[in-house]
Amino acid sequence: MFSRDGRVRAGVWLLGFLTLGAVLGPFIAPGDPVSINDVMGTRLKPPFAIGENGAFHVLGTDAFGRDVLGRVWIAARLSLAVGVAGSLLAGALGVLLGALGGWVGGMVDRVLLAIGDAMLAIPRLVLLLVIAALWGPGLPTVVTVLALTGWMGVARLVRADVLGVRIQPYVEAATALGVPSSRLLVRHVLPNALGAAVVAITLGVGNAILLESGLSFLGLGIQPPAPSWGNMIAGGREWLLIAPWIALAPGIALVLTVIACTLIGDGLTHGGPASVDERARS
Repeated sequence: MFSRDGRVRAGVWLLGFLTLGAVLGPFIAPGDPVSINDVMGTRLKPPFAIGENGAFHVLGTDAFGRDVLGRVWIAARLSLAVGVAGSLLAGALGVLLGALGGWVGGMVDRVLLAIGDAMLAIPRLVLLLVIAALWGPGLPTVVTVLALTGWMGVARLVRADVLGVRIQPYVEAATALGVPSSRLLVRHVLPNALGAAVVAITLGVGNAILLESGLSFLGLGIQPPAPSWGNMIAGGREWLLIAPWIALAPGIALVLTVIACTLIGDGLTHGGPASVDERARS
């Protein structure tokens, strides 16, 4: 069904290419893209240049003589892993809280809604910066922060769907037959209330990757020497005039990844992501 949508196909192919490069790229990159060896002989080589050691650098080298393409692929591993993990954890937390509020109702629902509204009122980037600064930079901090600040929209979508499904006749019939409430929620209500949440989680992957890159760019995310697209862009700022490929290569990879995730999420909505966003704000 999804393969008929050109946006989904394009997004899957693009994301598949980036994932394949992340898996295989570091193994075929010339030299070690992380360690620093012959700096003076290999630094700031332009794209398609051949280093003094005979290595061919497709995207050139950085100020420390490391192959830029190899570092982009290694950074893709971290950025994709962080984006997927952060979005999935945020989605799982949103599904749990949204289902709990929509199913239980009453004070529980009102408290969860109030917490979600309060967090939505604060810009997510501000929350990310504050929490990352308090906990200290690093991969576990970034994933945890993305999960704790990204569940609100998913929770609202799941809550709305649960409220709609729980009044269906088959739910009332199952309740009359004595089916336990927890089993009814897990086996009958949630499977019919996760459609919009899946789309929101898919769209959230690109957003999480973008936010992780922003944190790394500001020095609060993945720390060097481990490469991420954010800290690679930050490291290439001072060389923009004489070696722009150092920052452009990870920047283009970041843009392509976000576009791929957006295309997939856009295609899954069967009508554009606006309908999902509007329901998340309702």
